[in-house]
Amino acid sequence: MKGIIGKKIGMTSVFSPDGKQTAVTIIEAGPCVITQVKTKDSDGYNALQVAFGDKKEKNSNKAEINHFSKSSSSPKGFVTEFRDSTLQKNLGEQITVDIFTEGDEVQVVGTTKGKGFQGVVKRHGFHGVGEASHGQHDRQRAPGSVGGSSYPSRVFKGMRMAGRMGGDRVKMKGLKVVKIFPEKNYILVSGSVPGHNGSIVLIQK
Repeated sequence: MKGIIGKKIGMTSVFSPDGKQTAVTIIEAGPCVITQVKTKDSDGYNALQVAFGDKKEKNSNKAEINHFSKSSSSPKGFVTEFRDSTLQKNLGEQITVDIFTEGDEVQVVGTTKGKGFQGVVKRHGFHGVGEASHGQHDRQRAPGSVGGSSYPSRVFKGMRMAGRMGGDRVKMKGLKVVKIFPEKNYILVSGSVPGHNGSIVLIQK
């Protein structure tokens, strides 16, 4: 596996030579610096630790500053690692969008937008009674019955009810690299990517 950390910029459309329109997400991917190379002998597994996004030194503690100085880089805001990476990189080297080529199939990991406390219509797609019959009114968005009284005298686990929605870690699979702009570190992937504009995402292959 190989991957890179990026920042979601927004969405746009691109057109193929035959006029076909494709919705794409623009991601500013890298450049990322290798801050640690983990091996089976020293750490028990093989991995590349990758960092992205500058962070002010005054907002970093001594442990962070010392760790990043080993790779001759300034403190970074986001750090992750890719296990069993197929990239042959050394400490302090950079990873850029050049690790991908147009047409590659990738996976993008991100955190979805938080939507707060939501009802059953928005959260689970309930339709509501819609004043259809039986003289009901003001019940369009109500959840309805959630459990029996005498039996089971409780609400079953997993009952679809109102609650907090969004803010989940999501992996989008089967996205394709449509276009790459190496000079801007931009990568365009087909379809939507979880998270708001400016959120951090991981692109894996």
